Amino acid sequence: MEDIKVLIDEEKLLNRIKILGEQITKDYKKSKELIVVCILKGSLYFTADLTKHIKNNNLKIDFMKVSSYGDEFISSGKVKIIKDLDTDIKNKDVLIIEDIIDTGNTLYYLKNELNTRNPKSLKICTLLDKKSRRQKDITPDYIGFEIEDKFVIGYGLDYKDLCRNIPYVGYIE
Repeated sequence: MEDIKVLIDEEKLLNRIKILGEQITKDYKKSKELIVVCILKGSLYFTADLTKHIKNNNLKIDFMKVSSYGDEFISSGKVKIIKDLDTDIKNKDVLIIEDIIDTGNTLYYLKNELNTRNPKSLKICTLLDKKSRRQKDITPDYIGFEIEDKFVIGYGLDYKDLCRNIPYVGYIE
């Protein structure tokens, strides 16, 4: 892929993630069991780096894979669960880790689905928040960066499953 411009460099990413981890640690210090739900594949890098900074020995990581993009630049609006949780979240504190919230359709669906499983609490942490494209009323509890309407890649974000391994958030025009 050519002409990738840097939106958020690696150092700025990692510094912000450390601050988010410290805030989450503070907010969940009394949690008896915190289930971090990494939304695959895009949130993998963010979840790995973020959980290094969450100081809670009662933390478990689980994974879900949902799709609303396919091979397109824009969300199709149709959400499909491809891989569900292995963990029962009933009466547990749950923190969904998302790479980006765009239209909000995927997270709106996912939040409603997980709430039917009766967690003790359910919060959302997103690396990137693209409010200008929001179609659903969804507000993350923790935000890494608010960004303008650009197609972003890198640091887990992809285009046709490529460019996830770029260590910064870039964009293509």
